[in-house]
Amino acid sequence: MKLARQFLAGLALATLWIASVSPAPGETLGDPSAWRNDLPEQPEATVVRNATIWTSGPDGRLENADLLIRGGRVSAVGVGLSAPAGAIEIGADGKHVTPGLIDAHSHVAITGGVNEGTNITTAEVRIQDVIDAHAVDLYRQLAGGLTTANLMHGSANSIGGQTATIKLRWGQPPEELLLDGAYRGIKFALGENPKQSNWNVQERRYPQTRAGVEQSIRERFTAALDYRREWNEHRASPDRRRVPPRRDLQLEALIEVLEGKRGIQSHSYRADEIIMLMRIAEDFGFHVKCYQHVLEGYKVADEIAAHGAGASTFSDWWAYKYEVIDAIPYNGAIMWDRNVVVSFNSDSSELARRMNLEAAKAVRYGGVPEEEALKFVTLNPAIQLGIEDRVGSLETGKDADFVIWSGDPLSSYSIVEQTWVDGRKYFDRAEDLARREAVAAERSALLARARSFKEKPEDEEATGPDDEGEIPAETPPRTPTTPVAWPHEKMER
Repeated sequence: MKLARQFLAGLALATLWIASVSPAPGETLGDPSAWRNDLPEQPEATVVRNATIWTSGPDGRLENADLLIRGGRVSAVGVGLSAPAGAIEIGADGKHVTPGLIDAHSHVAITGGVNEGTNITTAEVRIQDVIDAHAVDLYRQLAGGLTTANLMHGSANSIGGQTATIKLRWGQPPEELLLDGAYRGIKFALGENPKQSNWNVQERRYPQTRAGVEQSIRERFTAALDYRREWNEHRASPDRRRVPPRRDLQLEALIEVLEGKRGIQSHSYRADEIIMLMRIAEDFGFHVKCYQHVLEGYKVADEIAAHGAGASTFSDWWAYKYEVIDAIPYNGAIMWDRNVVVSFNSDSSELARRMNLEAAKAVRYGGVPEEEALKFVTLNPAIQLGIEDRVGSLETGKDADFVIWSGDPLSSYSIVEQTWVDGRKYFDRAEDLARREAVAAERSALLARARSFKEKPEDEEATGPDDEGEIPAETPPRTPTTPVAWPHEKMER
């Protein structure tokens, strides 16, 4: 009974506290943060008028054209489109419109580390379990026109883990970021990273050679075949008392690869290793979906094209470690010329804010036509990720993910004015600038309030209601504290 009274008293106090901190109608508590942003409105119909539209589709680049959105999808692209009554009209004279940009290799919004480096193969771990929907980088990348990203593990393991494709629906919970129906991917890695070339020699782990990396992959696929056979035999057995094989989530992920239900995205640099993984795939009867980084891809472009793999590379990174000593900035253009589906990726939360300029480098290095260059960050990564039926181009029926630019998207002078995902406006530069003024004003008000408390006379601060009738506790004497050793001091010892 006593416990019940205490519980009711506590509940009453909690109710009073909640009421005291709850905002009045029309008010908010402090700055709105991601986890409680309202879902942006999805107008029934929106039309962008008189823009230069880069469709990244069969229609190419259209001048003085309109883009009609209905129900979150592209309804039509063309000149002089009629819009339904009540449609929101956006005048875009002199502006450019592109599909939302796509980053095929991202590590944004992942809670904790991206490498489960304790084992050489960790096919069972999943990015979708650790998505950080609060990551402010999502908003920053929306401001650069990015709308879709492929989140992957690092490259510490030959088989790293299951990837997740997300849309940058800033402010929504993690499960709402996942792109419905997206293909399932898995990260592989070859070369210096999985063989730990640059790791602490005191923490060695198998393998230590490139040959060991290859064998670690072959061994796992052989084990996956055995595992599938055991389950097939168990299911076919008439003996109902037969003990089933022990579940192995790592091998089940690899069986999905063998059965074409999950695609490999493999970190790779050197030509010989690119071919090596290709041969493994052919031996086991599957295809590599896409090589990541693939900086020596220009040496084996014909083989990549014949295998049917994509190539997602850096635009102009080279010589940052020994195995990329042969990298060249013309890599993307050469592979594109040999009919490989090429994309440029960021591998960086900061670089992902300006993927349009990465695409422009395909024009600078190799003379790729502008419309094809833009596809390096729109349609081509969509194809590599198996989501080209949803995103990557502005075609009727596709998701209404688009960007309004102040000018040519391949120009360093152009900026993003608006970014839309699913027909909802998630970024508006004008609104962002206005909010900055409001935040600055709130900050000034808070600082002024804090200063007013600090400037109160001491006798006024000492006569608060909490002081009445209370006997000040005796202040304990200070005791000497033990100096804390800095890390380098400990090491020296």
